[in-house]
Amino acid sequence: MQPNVAVIGSGSWATAIVKILLNRVESLGWWIREPDIARHVMEFGHNPTYLSQVELEPGRLFVSTDISEIIQRAETVIFCIPAAFLHSSLGAMDASLPGDKLVVSVIKGIVPEFNATIGSYFEQQYHVGPGQFVVVSGPSHAEEVAQEKLTFLTVASANRGIAMQVAELFSCRYVSTVISNDVMGTEYTPVLKNIFAIASGICHGLGYGDNFQAVLVSNALQEIKRFLEVVHPADRDINSSVYLGDLLVTCYSQFSRNRTFGNMIGKGYSVKSAQLEMNMVAEGYYATKSVVEMNARFGVDMPILNAVYRILYENRSPAKEITTLTARLV
Repeated sequence: MQPNVAVIGSGSWATAIVKILLNRVESLGWWIREPDIARHVMEFGHNPTYLSQVELEPGRLFVSTDISEIIQRAETVIFCIPAAFLHSSLGAMDASLPGDKLVVSVIKGIVPEFNATIGSYFEQQYHVGPGQFVVVSGPSHAEEVAQEKLTFLTVASANRGIAMQVAELFSCRYVSTVISNDVMGTEYTPVLKNIFAIASGICHGLGYGDNFQAVLVSNALQEIKRFLEVVHPADRDINSSVYLGDLLVTCYSQFSRNRTFGNMIGKGYSVKSAQLEMNMVAEGYYATKSVVEMNARFGVDMPILNAVYRILYENRSPAKEITTLTARLV
């Protein structure tokens, strides 16, 4: 049976999403870039690199290293490639994304070549209209989904009908879904919370305690609110799970790769050495530069963002930058 749903990407979140979708569809297309991983999945039924404990059903998977083949076969395409590598990955794609194809993003980042959200990128480069684009966001960590721990996902689109369609596709015994029309807010919040999770990790690495972390995260939420109010004003409750909840889980969870990355920076690792030691991409590193460049136009007051930028990109002392930052927090 030819699958009409496909997942593009093979990291931990992509693997968790494949696990979710196999609860809902009979067959599934899956683009895996690395031939060795693709062969391993089809032979042994699990991803050898990410979430290797998750058992899959090879007989229900159509796995290919040819991204064009996977996209052409599917009606619904779920993109789960780190934002920093999305443009280069799609450079090899021969397939188009016609108006009847549903494009779903579960990516939490900014495309750095264009300083664009995923939705804006697909609209600019592939003419994907708002009516065929959906974004799925957390709070969620792939590791807990793999363990079938209850997770809530927010599904946002300008088209409520397709949002409901995708929400049904992602709903299962351990995943509940919420519908939203705040596409921009649902895209920008994960970008920003990854940056603030790096800040949280830096502070943890420097020895700051829970009392200070609570103040930092509270101020981070206000930075998100200020940024969204300027970039895309909307009637939104910033305390909802897709905003506040996603910020909290990324700043506090042991599974947060951005917090882990920041913790290493706080303990004295260089950016390059921290990146080399991690087996996963910390999206917040790339997002920091993109958002600072974007904010040069908007002029939103974002002291935490600026402190992280100076530490990561100007090689400033983490201890000195965080000490200076504390004077700006309320």
